[in-house]
Amino acid sequence: MPTSLVTGGAGFMGAHLVKELLAMGHQVVALDDLSGGFADQVDPRATFVQGSINDHELVDRLFAEHQFTYVYHLAAYAAEGLSHFIRRFNYQNNLIGSINLINASVRHEVKCFVFTSSIAVYGALKPPMREDMRPVPEDPYGVAKLAVELDLYAAHHMFGLNYVVFRPHNVYGEYQNLGDRYRNVVGIFMNQLMQGLPLTVFGDGQQQRAFTYIGDIAPIMARAALTPEAYGEVFNVGADRPYTVNELVVAVQDAMGIKGTVKNLEARNEVVFAFSDHSKVERVFGKQQETTLEEGLQRMAPWAKATGARKSGSFGNIEIERGLPPSWRDA
Repeated sequence: MPTSLVTGGAGFMGAHLVKELLAMGHQVVALDDLSGGFADQVDPRATFVQGSINDHELVDRLFAEHQFTYVYHLAAYAAEGLSHFIRRFNYQNNLIGSINLINASVRHEVKCFVFTSSIAVYGALKPPMREDMRPVPEDPYGVAKLAVELDLYAAHHMFGLNYVVFRPHNVYGEYQNLGDRYRNVVGIFMNQLMQGLPLTVFGDGQQQRAFTYIGDIAPIMARAALTPEAYGEVFNVGADRPYTVNELVVAVQDAMGIKGTVKNLEARNEVVFAFSDHSKVERVFGKQQETTLEEGLQRMAPWAKATGARKSGSFGNIEIERGLPPSWRDA
């Protein structure tokens, strides 16, 4: 029976991946520092360890104790826009923490390292983004993700570490952190509606994203480590159809059954059009299931209502104040 480590296992995507791996017969260790996840989201059949990937001594101890067959690395602070203003924190968590895991995976001869990167590595390239495009990330979050991809490539060629990289985009669904005010716009909108607050839209709301239901991609990611044809490859994964943020506003209100108001904020520095091509992942893993936005929101809405509104706090250690959106300054 394979033993898999899932970092960020108490978080949104990680909790879903843990369930998928358990269903496949894996023993699973879920590592999470609970900075954005919740322990009660971890399937009780998994072994939960509270701790950080930045703690290399803890990481080394876990690898020695469990002798992981596979590593699924999802732990990250995935706030693209905010990453401009928390650069040191971003690189420490999203790059150095990843290197701790890669080091341990090489030393313990892990069979495959599955890394969750991001569409952010493409920056403002013309969509649909394809894996053969040269990445040009526009924010430190994307830079860190691309650096980890490159390090995995180097680790494979130096040490033979097998890896698979996924670049998902705008994933939503059950277990999303509703109280995070900096990322996951679907969760933000649902949280605002439940609190009777206006839905905050940066700029004119014509930004386009392909919103991806977690249930469509978690099974593919789980299978990756057992798919040798995927080794050494990078895959876009997610929904094909893009929507504007304004269209999302209407769809979320419909799913929640709550009518809200919209407050347009000053536009922020962000990629306007971001969605990707998925022909490569389909060649290796088969045709992807694609849940419509309306259906995915209908599945998420009852969970969000049962979970209830969460209070959004501000990030506690902004490193650069200049250019920080005013709405991100106040708790």
